[in-house]
Amino acid sequence: MRRIFFGDDASTAWNKERLCLEFASRYIHYSADIRDHAAMSRIFETYASDIALIIHTAAQPSHDWAANDPYTDFSVNANGTLILLENARLKSPVAVFIFCSTNKVYGDNPNRLPLVDRGSRWEIEDGHPYSQGIDETMSIDQCKHSLFGTSKVAADLLVQEYGRYFGMNTAIFRGGCLTGPSHSGTQLHGFLSYLMKCTMSGNSYHVFGYDGKQVRDNIHSFDLVSAFYHFFQNPRVAEVYNIGGGRFSNCSVREAIGLCEEIAGKKLTWSYEETSRIGDHIWWVSDVGKFKAHYPAWNLTYGITDILSEICEQNIERWI
Repeated sequence: MRRIFFGDDASTAWNKERLCLEFASRYIHYSADIRDHAAMSRIFETYASDIALIIHTAAQPSHDWAANDPYTDFSVNANGTLILLENARLKSPVAVFIFCSTNKVYGDNPNRLPLVDRGSRWEIEDGHPYSQGIDETMSIDQCKHSLFGTSKVAADLLVQEYGRYFGMNTAIFRGGCLTGPSHSGTQLHGFLSYLMKCTMSGNSYHVFGYDGKQVRDNIHSFDLVSAFYHFFQNPRVAEVYNIGGGRFSNCSVREAIGLCEEIAGKKLTWSYEETSRIGDHIWWVSDVGKFKAHYPAWNLTYGITDILSEICEQNIERWI
């Protein structure tokens, strides 16, 4: 559905075809809608107790898109998650269930933090309790979320409740920017991938609000999947983790533009609009301390420069 959400250039069909070709019979692809209870039930019934792990990444992931079609957004993010959980409970109850939530469940609460202008980026005041990043104690209540954030909150709480109420091994990973060389970045989703794509191809990039100094931490897909694997090896019930690049891997939009230009060897054409996206964060850096405490063997390995360099190198043929 990424093609429906964001257009042809955001489709992941190219990657699906690569997986089918590279892994042949070891990778089985079903083109099914998670909102289709009958279709999901047939898949779960086919494999039942053989299913050891479910990683739920299916979502409508854009603030802006959700506002234009709230029904589809909520039905995908919330109802689709309920269908997957209920099928897992009834047909694969011992499977580990990992859900990709989002830091947008915190709404605009992070924007109330004391931030200072450091020239190329907004940064939190020194010595603040969140100076190493925002942890899971931040409230998700009494704030503006955007409709996308609200549908993800509903899904997030469902996954927690199925863990606590039914004793299932569920984990909620509240991610910031998840990225990597196989990301099909587009204007409304996929910050670093789309930014590098615009730099390499010569397309114009549009910055929304905060003088382009808004900060995001970015986690490479390798490090994220590594975190999933550690949880799968030693699962827990209804755990919630903020996951991202943390202090190890973060940048502002302006800093990312400079790095893309340096790596690609090209100048980016970009424009600026003062109006920020509703519910967007000025500064977000994840505190991954809770996950690290539970799984001390896990480590972040990709910094921002590593991520952008790999995105550039592995997409020259696709984008140029």
